Amino acid sequence: MITGDQKILVVIPAYNEAGRIGEIVKSVKGVLPIAKVLVVNDCSSDDTRCEAIEAGATVISHPINLGYGAALETGYFYALGNGFDYIIQMDGDGQHIADEIPKIISPVLNGEADIVVGSRYLSSGNGYKTSFARRAGQKFFGKIFSLITRYKLTDPTSGFQCLNQKVFELFTKGHFPHDFPDADVLLMAHYAGFRVTEVPVIMMERAGGTSMHAGLKPLYYIIKMILSIVMVVLSQRRWKQYVD
Repeated sequence: MITGDQKILVVIPAYNEAGRIGEIVKSVKGVLPIAKVLVVNDCSSDDTRCEAIEAGATVISHPINLGYGAALETGYFYALGNGFDYIIQMDGDGQHIADEIPKIISPVLNGEADIVVGSRYLSSGNGYKTSFARRAGQKFFGKIFSLITRYKLTDPTSGFQCLNQKVFELFTKGHFPHDFPDADVLLMAHYAGFRVTEVPVIMMERAGGTSMHAGLKPLYYIIKMILSIVMVVLSQRRWKQYVD
């Protein structure tokens, strides 16, 4: 249950999301008025920063483009430094719907999970479509995660998540990837003893902006993610020490 005693930060990484980011901020504030909205502007060349400020968000701007993961990490440091209890993270391209926020935050607030991932593939009413190659990659890495942890993960690339303070504190220890934080990060959290779960959410198609999986990036993503998962597994004892 959401009360006024909880300090909740909504972190929205954004790169060239003018024309969308203002409405996203307003929709979040309409659904969750007690939360603070932080837009991490990753050196956009358009009016992303101004739109977000006009909509009522706090904005931190990177002087150079550092990547999606680095933008999230900036949000984690901000939350930790300002005493927030929970983070909701969502994309700035319009895929994630503010009305779905209660679904991902409730299990964390109720103490049932430490990380909740919103899955577009668990919702029967979701018309979200993706390419065959990308869906195959999601299934592949979800299956790897599921085999290692013994619980099912259907949407490892979903950036629509809720984290409690202990989790985002772990993610500020210097091991968070700056480009594609996906199944490897969830696996890291699992080895640290955190409970990861999924809930069904409805997502929209991308409204525009620059996809972080464009061009040759999917090939890089596959190679990088395989290597990253291997490294997380090999160093699994490391993650536990941060929360003991």
